[in-house]
Amino acid sequence: MIKAQHSDKKRIIDILHSAFEPIHEANSINFIVKQDHKRSERLRALMEYLVEDCMDYGEILMSDQRNACILVKYNNLHKPKIKDYWRQAKLAIKCIGLSNVGKVLQRQKLIKKNHPKETYVHPVIMGATNEVKGFGYGVRLMMQLRDENPDNILPVITETTTDVNLNIYKRFGFELYNQIDTESFPIYFLRLN
Repeated sequence: MIKAQHSDKKRIIDILHSAFEPIHEANSINFIVKQDHKRSERLRALMEYLVEDCMDYGEILMSDQRNACILVKYNNLHKPKIKDYWRQAKLAIKCIGLSNVGKVLQRQKLIKKNHPKETYVHPVIMGATNEVKGFGYGVRLMMQLRDENPDNILPVITETTTDVNLNIYKRFGFELYNQIDTESFPIYFLRLN
């Protein structure tokens, strides 16, 4: 596992874009990304936002082969800065679409409300290139993230919207602590330790 540097930014965006571009069913990513003829470009803008945010308030881990990554945030590091508001405005214009900002903000508020108040580790997103998808690289990164926290110093909190991911997280010791049913899909909240 490699801790990504700023020089890895383009590669990480490419990995995440290739992982999520072919997925068109209802999920968290497609909820945020405006679904129109610019979807692929908008998806890339979201991945750029997430990478920059995690580089500022967490870390990004890559597989040794640099074909999979996991973006992690630490909630106690997030102290909003002016550049964050600029980055969010860019995201609203380039990815979400101004008409969808309200529903995305409402959903983000709901998610935040269901996260604990204590300090925790938050895996934001993970993905692998299409060439290695299904070989378990993302899962291995999740296991390494878990193993880096062997004394259970900080809980790992995440959420997912698919039953497949829910079962994968449960296999790695995550426990479901809440579920919210939205109009489009359920949101499962999971905790490790």
